[in-house]
Amino acid sequence: MSYYLSTALDAGFDEAIVRVEEALKKAGFGILTRIDVHETMKAKLGLDLAPYVILGACNPKLAYEALQLENKVGTMLPCNVVVQQLSSGKVEVAAIDPVASMQAIDNPRLKGAALAVREKLSRVIEKL
Repeated sequence: MSYYLSTALDAGFDEAIVRVEEALKKAGFGILTRIDVHETMKAKLGLDLAPYVILGACNPKLAYEALQLENKVGTMLPCNVVVQQLSSGKVEVAAIDPVASMQAIDNPRLKGAALAVREKLSRVIEKL
């Protein structure tokens, strides 16, 4: 089982970020965090990586349900969505597969919640 869902877009990097954020919003996700890995590596290590952003996406209703089932699941939230420039010129969008990540937690009831999140994230990735 892969630990992520992904697609490649024929779009500029900034346009891809806008498209991803809009698609997540339509699916009920908000962006809690935005980490510009490219800028961080440049500032902290002097390295020049290709554009790479991690968006911390959260669906509040589903996060609340998961927290009711397992109060430490917050250590695995929010769902990270990576937007990165590829050398081919395309932009890859990859989201964590919550079913794969939740396998680390010994709580069978959490699987249903993870499946619901995966379904929403899968639709986001497919519509991009």
